[in-house]
Formats: sequence, C-alpha cells, structure tokens
Amino acid sequence: MRGLSRYVTVALVAVVAALAALWIAQGLPREEAANGGRLHAIMHEQLDLDPGQEKQIHALETSFAQKRETLEAELAAANRDLAKAVANEHAYGPAVERAVDRSHMAMGELQKATLSHVFAMRAILRPDQAQVYDEAVAEALTQPAQD
Repeated sequence: MRGLSRYVTVALVAVVAALAALWIAQGLPREEAANGGRLHAIMHEQLDLDPGQEKQIHALETSFAQKRETLEAELAAANRDLAKAVANEHAYGPAVERAVDRSHMAMGELQKATLSHVFAMRAILRPDQAQVYDEAVAEALTQPAQD
C-alpha cells in the first residue's frame, strides 16, 4: 500500500506542477498582449516605435494571440486528460505517464512559441530600443509571479 500512495502522490504533484506551469505560461504572453502588461507597455509607450514598427508589431501580436489561444487550449486539454488519468488509475500508471508527457509537450510548445514571439518583436527594434526591451524581458522572466 505504501508504494501505491507514493505513486498517487507523484501523480498529484504532476497535476499541481502542470497547473502551475499553465498559470506561469499564461503570464508572459498576456503581458505582451494588448490588455496592458509591462512588456506591452514598454513596447508601445517607452520605445518610441515608428509607424512601420507599430504596424509590424501589431501584426505579430495579432498572429501570436491566435497561436497562443490554440496552444493554451491544447494545454488545458492535456491537463484534463491528466486529471482523468489520475482519477482513474490512482497510481503512476501508463495513462498517467502518457498524460504527463502530453502536458509537458503542450507546455513546451507554448513556451517555445512565446519565446519565438518575443524574439520576433525584438527583431523589429533598433539597437537602442532592443536594449530597453531586453532588460524588460529579463526582468519579466526573473520576477516572482504576481497574483
């Protein structure tokens, strides 16, 4: 019985970790979106973008918003599968393992897409703008999560 409780504990920790990762992953993209986060504010209020840069950034933000929505839906579905597997197996069995792997893949894809978006926006900036942006990105990645 002791082995079973250990596997259940591992599975529950995996669920909590997956949910925490979803929450964290949602934080960075949302800060870049038009709903007012720090990176968005820096991009549009402090970097003195020219009209061409504004147009390019807007196109990137629109495209990424759609991609982010798709990836977040996949991550949510993966986490639902993980919750079902934990509830059904009550152990770290094959279904839990598959669900954990799916959740990790979805989290990774969201993180990769987010970083690609960050770098795509950076590529549009002049060197002086990129320096300010780089500092803001580094700060966003090292600050504790906000409630």
